[in-house]
Amino acid sequence: MEIGSFIPTTKKEVDALGWDYIDIILFTGDAYIDHPSFGAAVIARVLEDKGYRVAIVPQPNWRDDLRDFKKLGRPRLFFGVTSGAMDSMVNHYTAAKRLRSNDAYTPNGAPNMRPDYAVKVYSNILKDLYPDTPVVIGGIEASLRRLAHYDYWQDKLLPSILIDSKADYLIYGMGEKAIVSIAEFIRGGEKRDKNSLNQIAWISKEKPEQSPDRVFLHSYETCLKNKKAFVENFNAIEVEANRMQGKQIIEQVGKVYVCVNKPYLPSTQKEMDYIWSLPYTKLPHPRYKGKHIPAYEMIKFSINTHRGCFGGCSFCTIAAHQGKHIQNRSEESIIAEIEKLNELPGFAGNISDLGAPTANMYGMAGKDASICEKCFRKSCLYPKMCSNLNNSHRRLLKLYERVASVKGIKHAYIGSGIRYDLFLDEKGFLDSSSKPYFNELVLKHTSGRLKVAPEHTQSNVLKQMNKPSFTLFERLKREFDRLVRENKLKYQIVPYFISSHPGCTLKDMELLSKNKSLKGVYMDQVQDFTPTPMTKSSVSYYSEMDPKTFEPLFVEKNITKKREQKSYLLMK
Repeated sequence: MEIGSFIPTTKKEVDALGWDYIDIILFTGDAYIDHPSFGAAVIARVLEDKGYRVAIVPQPNWRDDLRDFKKLGRPRLFFGVTSGAMDSMVNHYTAAKRLRSNDAYTPNGAPNMRPDYAVKVYSNILKDLYPDTPVVIGGIEASLRRLAHYDYWQDKLLPSILIDSKADYLIYGMGEKAIVSIAEFIRGGEKRDKNSLNQIAWISKEKPEQSPDRVFLHSYETCLKNKKAFVENFNAIEVEANRMQGKQIIEQVGKVYVCVNKPYLPSTQKEMDYIWSLPYTKLPHPRYKGKHIPAYEMIKFSINTHRGCFGGCSFCTIAAHQGKHIQNRSEESIIAEIEKLNELPGFAGNISDLGAPTANMYGMAGKDASICEKCFRKSCLYPKMCSNLNNSHRRLLKLYERVASVKGIKHAYIGSGIRYDLFLDEKGFLDSSSKPYFNELVLKHTSGRLKVAPEHTQSNVLKQMNKPSFTLFERLKREFDRLVRENKLKYQIVPYFISSHPGCTLKDMELLSKNKSLKGVYMDQVQDFTPTPMTKSSVSYYSEMDPKTFEPLFVEKNITKKREQKSYLLMK
């Protein structure tokens, strides 16, 4: 495939297109893979479709004479900056704060190709080199650090990333609509009121006026002195994040005010289809020819069906970034993408993952949309399923049927997580679509191991996680064992657990390891809890209190003892 099919990454490629200027230059901490699973590619394609000239600089060298930051010159409108598909600190370090030996988003998995706190580093360099050119930051690292947040790696509270990065604007969440809006705003000379730009954050030197459409948080300085104030801030932020359309949030830092404007409404099916209709090559840029990029190899034959998650797990950032409300692609859009898989080199008819953050939430929404518009509940499933939720799996089953009929498709595996409390409770299957879905999932979309996430066995820990009782997993395992026995299969169910989550003691891990329901179960899926910005669990870890009750909460912070919690289960 010719380089001209990709977004240009070098001066030579720009010249080959005959461009005498570039509107927007995007810097990313990942290798450039022109696939809708990678945010930089999506943003570039959306801007390109709107008529802007866009270039991408992947994994710029920040340690030399900064030639990567200079090679394309100054863009006509702005620089865009993202750390990539992961927070750079999560990408670099384990839960034990040990440096990882590889980077899945880099050619050949090479480490050290992006800096710690990549957004801040890239943005600072650009502002130093081109002080008069706007810098717009976005992606997961910027999004989840948009307000004061606990940073596990420095073990302290940090202000909004806007402060340290010196960036002019921050786009939070999924940024396709906001990036077009900010491009139009900057092209127009930044003459409009910044408060009118949805889903961006910016710094005001003047205190905004009190308004019913604004939520004022405790200042950053107050939070530094008072952990309860930080917890109260988080609770207020989470309420707005869980609304279909939240209010503007204001947080003072020193003498300035971080203003986080209200988000866009969840994307419609038409808007979702548009994003996936753009002309991605679905390949790594030719500059990486012959090199293995682990993250690409993992997703190159996968299909994303929707966005968002209404599960509300305390340790998860999906809802904080993608939103609580499910945003679906149409069946036609999904099938069209699957049909094109046959054109990709190496495709042998096997879809590695047909899903999303939670695979079986496709097509699910409230029965009465007007109730959802007023709701700010964190989870539609915990502590019990919302009575307004339509949890039928019929639409998903019809999608699976259509996928199976596509020429050249042999298997469509479900590699994404599922929520079994959407089709099962302690008494059995929830509705007429539940058992057929479970049977289909296990018999046709599992490659021998069904991975599920009960997360823990102890009710006190599960409560802090916002996860259902372990008795539900026990019911699931009985149904799984019955199904594989009836079909004479040697499939395994593989539970996923988290150790040293806030509220979890060594005794809790001992009880988990001795649980009779786990006898003979494959047990390598254990992760030591890592506090990441903008989750309830990280707030609990920092404050050592329950965010709902403000009561003291045991938190294991000693690295050695955290390791002991994890190893207790692995030694089973």
